[in-house]
This record gives sequence, structure tokens and C-alpha cells, in this order.
Amino acid sequence: MSMFCYQCQETAKNTGCTVRGVCGKRDDLANLQDLLIYVLKGLSFYGVKAREHGIEEDKKVNVFIFEGLFMTITNTNFDNARFSEKIREGLALRDELKRKLESAGISIEMVPEAAGWWADNDEDFKDKAKNVGILSTKDEDIRSLRELLTYGLKGIGAYAEHSYNLGYEDDDLYMFMQKGLAATLDDSLTADDLIALVMECGKYGVDAMALLDKANTLTYGNPEISKVNIGVRNNPGILISGHDLRDLDELLRQTEGSGIDIYTHGEMLPANSYPAFKKYAHFVGNYGNAWWQQNEEFEKFNGPILMTTNCVIPPRDSYKDRLFTTGSTGYEGIKHIDRIGAESKDFSLIIEMAKTCDPPEELEKGEIFGGFAHEAVLAIADKVVEAVKMGKIKRFFVMAGCDGRMKSRSYYTEFAEKLPQDTVILTAGCAKYRYNKLALGDIEGIPRVLDAGQCNDSYSLVLIAMALKDAFGLEDINALPISYNISWYEQKAVIVLLALLYLGVKNIHLGPTLPAFLSPNVAAVLIKNFGIAGIGTVEDDIALFMGV
Repeated sequence: MSMFCYQCQETAKNTGCTVRGVCGKRDDLANLQDLLIYVLKGLSFYGVKAREHGIEEDKKVNVFIFEGLFMTITNTNFDNARFSEKIREGLALRDELKRKLESAGISIEMVPEAAGWWADNDEDFKDKAKNVGILSTKDEDIRSLRELLTYGLKGIGAYAEHSYNLGYEDDDLYMFMQKGLAATLDDSLTADDLIALVMECGKYGVDAMALLDKANTLTYGNPEISKVNIGVRNNPGILISGHDLRDLDELLRQTEGSGIDIYTHGEMLPANSYPAFKKYAHFVGNYGNAWWQQNEEFEKFNGPILMTTNCVIPPRDSYKDRLFTTGSTGYEGIKHIDRIGAESKDFSLIIEMAKTCDPPEELEKGEIFGGFAHEAVLAIADKVVEAVKMGKIKRFFVMAGCDGRMKSRSYYTEFAEKLPQDTVILTAGCAKYRYNKLALGDIEGIPRVLDAGQCNDSYSLVLIAMALKDAFGLEDINALPISYNISWYEQKAVIVLLALLYLGVKNIHLGPTLPAFLSPNVAAVLIKNFGIAGIGTVEDDIALFMGV
């Protein structure tokens, strides 16, 4: 076993990748990612101690922690050199905090090994990385809970980075990220202690999503119900994928009047519904589908592609020279664009390349609906409530989450197709690509698929559910005619799940498989306390949800 990783849904045999990641990462990269998490834990240990003693941290510690967490999310960064550089930076920040504590005359007993370890070169990194990974925690249940907490923190870190890029921060989020990471080093914590921390992580997940919603909507306006073009025009284009709206904003500004069209891909699709972006005549629509189909679709796009966040997969040689990364993303040998301080990123290299490229090859034609975030749906809430009271809408299905390569995910397409005509799907995340182009119709003018946006826009679904609860005068959100049939893939889906559990949502069905990182005992707790369940057959699950 040269590595061990089971943080994503596609992990080998639903037990763990041990030679090479299904995502494409090599064992040396997987081990460096484990080592970076280990460094983040040691840094957080001193961060927590500094806060306890009123010692002010350098702001860059918080930034480093959420950037480090984000880099290790599945399909985000495949560049060994970037991880080695990040590990060195983390060790230096950790020791700087340690010196501040010592200068203040504060001595700390029982320092965990992660808070004192040091290495001089990449060979030392490789040696250390082999001993600090997931399996270094021997107790299966403690290991499971530590990883569940860590994956939730990775999701918070991703949302914190997006908010930070737009100038919005919450020190309480930073505090909890450090508290949670440091807690995974504490061998005195019991399973019950860790369960409490996992639930607390859900609370901060809600806060992180609320902060990002505020950052996005105050900066770019509330999404509007929109028809999004999925065809192409006869101009050269740039394709932007991922999640970071600031990158899109800067790209649109820099390409205005250039004769280049801008297309979204994957999780960037919801950007087509923001008022601030709709004003650009060269912002023409969405190209392609979910992340896992990018190899075929990127080949046919013909122009350059900018990956702003996770959802990178190992590229084919046919488009490798046209691929660019930015932010937390990276891939060895791929051109990376950094932000210098607070300045706009310089996308001139991408723009000049685009001018030499052919227009995109057309994949499909038509339009799809988007923009059903909380403000848009609440604006038609009376119409929705009336349709429910009249019996025209019998049930809502939250089908948010992720898409993925497994053939078993066709379940979600079939599920959407076979739902009764008096039901409505509420979605967010790239899971939507399994059914957002189906002709499912509408109910009294209300589309049967209401797309709230990206995975982080799941907060909109929470606000919509709470508004419906109040509209119907209910005390319990679980009394609503809403069922949760969620698909997951990576760690941002984990924090969405923990946020829903914190809010008291029960009986969530999760698929296509339950996470490999849930030990039997931890899974039993979630099943007993929250009614978490896997998926079955489409017919059986629909009958169960509809109470047939």
C-alpha cells in the first residue's frame, strides 16, 4: 500500500485508493496532501493556543489554512511542487506562532508531534508523509470521525476562500477551522466528543454558506430566473469552469470588445443568472456538462479553458496546451495564473491565445432554465404555496449535490424521469446535469426543475425550505412535503450534509454509495439519530418518498 485515500465517492471498491487515486493523483501526490493536512493541524494547534492567550495572529495564517484545505479537495490540485512549497510555508508560519508564544512567556505541555516536526528537503517530506496519513489513527471509529470532521472543514475552507476573494470574512469561521484541525491531534477526545465537533462543524457550514451567499449577491446581485443558451456562436471563445465568480468577473472585463465569446462550464453555469454578468454581450451561455465529461468536451471547444477551482481531471494532450489553472487549482506542466496582491489577475495570455483559435464545435442547441436562488423563488412563493394547497404540487425533492463518472449515477436521471408529474425538483451543484436538460415540463408555469445554483448555493435551498415551513405554519422543517435524495462526490458535499443535519433535517437519502470513511459504528449513529439512508431502486425509492 503506497497511499491511502477514501475522501471521495469514487474511491476504489468503496474502501480506499491504495496505489493510485481514481481521480488520477499518484501516490506521491496523495502523500504530500496528507502531509499538508498534518502541517495544517500543527499550525492550528499553535493558532488555538495563541487565541486562548490573546496573542494576535498574522492574517496570513487564516488565509494559509483555508487555501491549504481547499488545495487537498478532490480534483483540485495535482502539482507536487505547489504542495512542497505550501508545506514549507506552513512550517514557517507554525514556528513563527510558536516563537510568539515563547516570547510571551507561555509554555505549553503535551505538544503533539505535528506541532514540532520539521524537515529540510523533499526527501524528508516523502519519508514523513508515509506515516501521517489517514491510517495513522488506529481506532476505526475515531479515525472515521476525525476524517468526517476534516472533510467538513475542507468544505468550509473552500467557501471561506471564495468569500475572501470578494472581500468578505468571518473570524469565527477561521477560529473553528483551527479548533477542528487541532482537535484531530487530541487523543484524549472520545467518539462522543468528536461527534459533537462534527455537529458544530455543520453549524459553521451554515455560516460559511451564508457568508458566501452574502458575498456573491452583494457583489453581483441576486440571481434572476433566466434562460441560458447551450449552443455556440461563430466567434473564438474562452471556457471558464469551476466556481470562483471573481475570476469570471475579471475575465469578462478584460475580454470586452475583443471579439471573444465567454462560455461557462460545469459548476460555473449559474453565473449566467447574475445581473452583473448578464450585461456583457460577449457572455453567451454554457458549454457542455458536468466535470467528468471535460476530456471530450474540452477537446471540442477549440479555445483556451480556465479552471478556477476544483473539478480538474488529468488532461489529454489534445487540449493540454490550451488549459490554464488559477487559485487553488494546479496541474504539473499546466500554465498557472496567480493573483498579485489585491490586483486583478492578468488573463492576457489566455486572451491572446483565444484570438488564434477556431470557434467552439457545437455540442447541442437550445436553452435551459436557471436562477432559482432564494430571492427568485421567494418572489413567487405565493404561487408555489397556492399550487401546494390546490394539490397541484404534491411533493418537492431536493436533489442537490455532485455528479460523477459511475454508471450507477444514471439512477438520478431515471429517478427524475419517473417522478410523478405533480412533483418539483429543487437542485444545486453539478448533480443537476443528470436531469436539467430533460423535458420535464412545468406546473402552473413553475418549472419542475428549480436550479438554485452551485453546490455552495445549497444555502438557497435551506432558505426556501424555511420559508415554506413558515408559510404553512409548521414547527418542524421535516413536516414539509420535501424529500431529500442527494448525490455526493467530494468534500464540499460533506459540509452541505453536515449543515443539513445541524439544521435538523432528517431522513436524507445519500448515494450512489454511502461514504467509505464512515465506519459501521459511525454510520449506525447517523442512521439512528438522523435517518440517513442509501438509495435503492428508482421504483422502490419513489414509492417510499411518495408514501405509496
